This record gives sequence, structure tokens and C-alpha cells, in this order.
Amino acid sequence: MKMPEDFDDHSNLTPTVVMAILAVTFFVALILVLVLLFNKSGRNNQTGQEQTQPGSTEDITSSGSQYPDTEEIISSAGSAHPDDFDFWEMYPESTEEPEPTEEPEATVENDPSTDGKHTLIKYANGEEEWVLISPYLPKHEYDFTKLVCQSDLMKYYENGKQTSFVGVDISKLQDYVDFGRVKRAGIDFVMLRVGSRGYGTGQLNLDDSFSDNLQRATEAGLDVGVYFFSQAVTTDEAVEEADLVIENLGEYQLTYPVAFDMEKIENDTARTDSLTRAEKTAITKAFLDRIAEAGYKTMIYGNKEWLIKEIDMSKLTAYDVWLSQAADIPDYPYKFAMWQYSFEGAVDGITGYVDMNISFINYAEK
Repeated sequence: MKMPEDFDDHSNLTPTVVMAILAVTFFVALILVLVLLFNKSGRNNQTGQEQTQPGSTEDITSSGSQYPDTEEIISSAGSAHPDDFDFWEMYPESTEEPEPTEEPEATVENDPSTDGKHTLIKYANGEEEWVLISPYLPKHEYDFTKLVCQSDLMKYYENGKQTSFVGVDISKLQDYVDFGRVKRAGIDFVMLRVGSRGYGTGQLNLDDSFSDNLQRATEAGLDVGVYFFSQAVTTDEAVEEADLVIENLGEYQLTYPVAFDMEKIENDTARTDSLTRAEKTAITKAFLDRIAEAGYKTMIYGNKEWLIKEIDMSKLTAYDVWLSQAADIPDYPYKFAMWQYSFEGAVDGITGYVDMNISFINYAEK
């Protein structure tokens, strides 16, 4: 092992070693000078930035900045409130648009179409009128969901059992009718027209085929009722019409009623046009009272307009109603016993169209 005293003295350094030491010294000095220059440049830049930072209103205007310095915000954060900073307004709060809601349909007070107190009448000229339903007349109690129509035959069921009867009404317009085939087609009863009074002349007329129809329909096993088309303008004429019916029934025993039929004459003037409602009511009552005196069942025929507007049913409640309304379901509010539901029925044994009817009463047993 060598000790320190074993090394040579510095005076013994060679020129090569001296040059190396000088080169290293120069390089270190150069590095120090560059470092000093870099630090000085950084301080100058920082000083320039501090001079241009906004500290007053003039600084804000000259620099074009609209917002305070970050250091200032931080230094005053203890006393500032978020509402004090303008930049919150750069980001408006988003508001959710409410979902559209359906506005309830406006309800019209006292709307006659929905109040259940009115019924609609449609006149022959196309006009319509909502009429107040009388609280004094008896209402029907039919449930029309129990109606079933099969091959033009309308039937009504209660507790799964058919409780109605299908019929047709016949006049001389049907020509010859094979009542045997009509019976086999499912028809239970027929209403035969006895005759009519001319709406212009006032002359009484007997249907040409009435007597023959009455005999053959009875022999075919059909229940039979009759009706008369009236154009009476006085109660005396009404009684005259009733007597004609009674006379031509002879010895035949009807099982269905005798019906009184007075109607408006479309597209022409009639002798009954000038009659008042009270006069029509009195004529109707005179005819049916005379029929009832002879021992027959009685019935009023008419459409909804006639029964509500043309006669006063409050004075005729003793008689059954035969409603005429070609529809799937009738909307006559009051009590009725028969319904003429179609003018274009097709029945085997009858040529052409025939009026179809349903009776809710078995008059054969009444």
C-alpha cells in the first residue's frame, strides 16, 4: 500500500496535463456565463409581464381583456361571491322545454247532443232539431245490444231466449204474395193494408187484394194485423175510416192490432197539410176509439218526427206505438211495441222489396 508521500510533486506536471486542465477550466467558465445570461433574460421577461398586467381600468382598456387577473381573483376569493364574476354570463343556464300536454276538449254546457235530455229529429227537408224529451211519457226499456239481425230478420233475445217476432207489412203494391213460402222463410206475422183515403180527393179506397191476402195469410198460419192510411180532416171522417176497416174484417179474428197511419205526403200537397197538432191528435183518437169499441187491439203508426212533433202522445198513451225508422238501432226514446226497421227487405214468396218489422210483444197471446 502507498502513502501520500509516495506521490510526485506538482512541479513535475507535464505540458500536456497543463493544457488539459486549462481546457476544462475554460469550458466550466463558459457554462457559468451562459447560465447567468439565461437567468437575466427570464427576469426581464417577468418584469415586462408584470408591467402589462391589468391593475386598473386603463390597463383593462388598453389590453382588451374583459376579465380580472387570476391572482387578483385568488387573493380576493375570501370575500367574493360567484354572482360577482361576469364570466358566468358566458354560459347561460339551459332550461328544459316542458313537454307538450294535450289540452282537454272544451265542454259545451247544456249541449243537447250529450246531456241525455234531448233527442234528435231529422226532417224530410234535411233540417235537424234537438227536442227535449218529455219526463211525463213512458220510456222504452229495450237493451239494443240484444238485437241480432240474420238474413234481414231482426230478433231480440233475453237471457239467451228469443222474445220477439218478425213480420212484414203488405199492400197492393206487393202484387201476389205466396204466404206459405213467407211463413217458411221465418216470418211470424203480417200487417195488411185495408185501404186508404185519397190525399187529394178525400175518397175512400179499399185495397184490391186485401180480402184475398187476409184469407190466404190466415190459412198459411201467419198472425195477422191490419192498418189504414188516413187522410181524414175531421173526427167524423176518422170514424168513417174506422167503420170501413171493421166492415171489411167481417168474421176474421185478428191476432195483431189495427193500426192508424197518417203521414205527410212528400213532394205534393195534401188535404191534411193545414191540420194543427191538436186536430191530428183528435182525429187519431177518434179512429182508434172506434176500433177499440169493436173489440180490436189498437196501434199508432208513425216515424219519429210524426210521433213527437205532429201529434200529442201525452193524450194517446192508451194505444201501442208502431215506430217507423229505417236504422240499425232506433233512437225513439219513448215506449213502442213494434218497429219497422227496413223498407228494402227481401223475403221468399214476395216479389221485390218489402217492409220489415219486429214486434217486441206476442200479440197472439195478449
